[in-house]
Amino acid sequence: MLNTILNHLAGGDWIAAAALACALLPAWLFPRLGGAAFSRIERLGTQLARKKTLAIVVMAMFPIVVRLSLLPLISAPVPHIHDEFSYLLAADTFASMRLANPPHPMWIFFDTIHVNQHPTYMSKYPPAQGAVLALGQALGSPWIGVLLSVGIMSGAVLWMLQGWLPPPWALVGGLLVVLRVAIFSYWMNSYWGGAVPAIGGALVIGALPRIIRPLGHPLGRPFADSAGQSPGRSLRIRYGIIMGIGVAVLMNSRPFEGLSLCVPAGIFLAAWLFSKGSPAVSTTLPRLVLPVLAIVMLSFAFMAYYNWRGTGHILTMPYMLNEQAYWSTPTLLWQKLRPPIHFSNPQFEAFYNGWARELWLQTSSGSVKAFVAHAASVAAKFAYFYLWPELCVLIVVTGRVLSDRRVRFLVIEAAFCFATFLCVAWFQPHYAAAMMATAFGLITQALRHLRRWEFKGKLVGVGLTRVVMAFAVVLAPFHPYGVTLKRSAPSGIECRAAIARELDSTPGNHLVIVRYTPRHDPLSEWVYNRADIDRAKVIWAREIPGVELRPLLDYYKGRQVWLVDADDTSPHLMPYAGK
Repeated sequence: MLNTILNHLAGGDWIAAAALACALLPAWLFPRLGGAAFSRIERLGTQLARKKTLAIVVMAMFPIVVRLSLLPLISAPVPHIHDEFSYLLAADTFASMRLANPPHPMWIFFDTIHVNQHPTYMSKYPPAQGAVLALGQALGSPWIGVLLSVGIMSGAVLWMLQGWLPPPWALVGGLLVVLRVAIFSYWMNSYWGGAVPAIGGALVIGALPRIIRPLGHPLGRPFADSAGQSPGRSLRIRYGIIMGIGVAVLMNSRPFEGLSLCVPAGIFLAAWLFSKGSPAVSTTLPRLVLPVLAIVMLSFAFMAYYNWRGTGHILTMPYMLNEQAYWSTPTLLWQKLRPPIHFSNPQFEAFYNGWARELWLQTSSGSVKAFVAHAASVAAKFAYFYLWPELCVLIVVTGRVLSDRRVRFLVIEAAFCFATFLCVAWFQPHYAAAMMATAFGLITQALRHLRRWEFKGKLVGVGLTRVVMAFAVVLAPFHPYGVTLKRSAPSGIECRAAIARELDSTPGNHLVIVRYTPRHDPLSEWVYNRADIDRAKVIWAREIPGVELRPLLDYYKGRQVWLVDADDTSPHLMPYAGK
């Protein structure tokens, strides 16, 4: 992925950066240029921002309405990536009112990446993203679940920012999230996830200032408002409930990254609870501690039950079982590399013992040089998705943000989360979803500092921030990882979707035998199926060298059997001649 970033930076991405640089120069020289138009927009934004609840509703609806209006130009996403198909299996399972499916007697022909076959047939991933997609499937399409989750994420992030920043600036931060993440990125235009853990992170971090500071004074002195309200009266039970819900969402979406977010928040909250300035135990226990603990314990109970139904053991997550069965490369860098696990399936050999193992060895050689390169890669991927190019201007005020006492906790939170990212061999931008709201809190605070930047008595920061926001709007459809994801996706997978649509409109039930060649790209996998395989109209099975297909063909007598060469220049259906 880092090579993809470098390739794009070497190409058209520099055009946007160059245009930004050209626009910053007149903004520096003439900071009040276009002031009347910008001031009018800022006044309207301020009026909306002061109506906090209305602003949250508008922010939640905005990406949904815009994305639906673009459907004639940008259709609903087609799954491309292994993870997407696995999440869609979870959605189909949950929509069928099951947590897991029984193993299939012909499982060897259906075995595929990121899916468990034993002791149950299910996705390896935590259930939250699958549950959201299942809701969408019940409403007509799994993508409806993506739309709803992204809308809720946008509103939740604005709610979080309102707890840390003045309302107008919170609205600016929420708008940046919508422009960079919510409409055009792969978080909206795939089934890969991102919005769900971002919701959990926003709820946890947004509840924190509301618990320790009175409403209406998010950056004021703690535990007393202008009317002399006591700490006990300002502590409302709903914020404990919201924080507990946020923790539960993180536990069931991205548990490792969620834990890294919750540890600093938990330490900070515990320190406050035991400080002299906190309310009495008789207040904090029923209004905060018990609600959070109750929701978290219920979440633990559900996770234990989900694990038991999926793996047969309450402490063994489906993800862990999949790691044991398929992966010789550990997730954490300090874990030992295991001997390769060999498969009769050549595609698994290429994926697990080829692509994944080589990538892990590049990251985890144990040398300082390799770790520094890994850290640089993680930082580059993060900056490329969340900052490039217009928000990179904020680097000039990094020192001011780091020394800003009002957001010191957010700085610590972000630093701790980033450190945990470095412990993992792999990184994608949605791995940082739990701390996305925290990151945009710091980004927005950096904009505030940039706005107040003076040079030789001239308030140059006003012009600079206006240029940054203008470019955030103009570049929104062109930000990284929007079209980038589709460019890097194997083109053959789009042929799979076309064949699936063709067979869905063809009478009868079908069995498609997928044939791969030795040159097959391990990132392009065709064999994924519905939760109830036997009742699916179209079933996908792989041809395995040395494994007789006769048992599979006998099992599905009565189905029309097709063969497709996935590595053909133009994959198409052919009647299977080996029956």
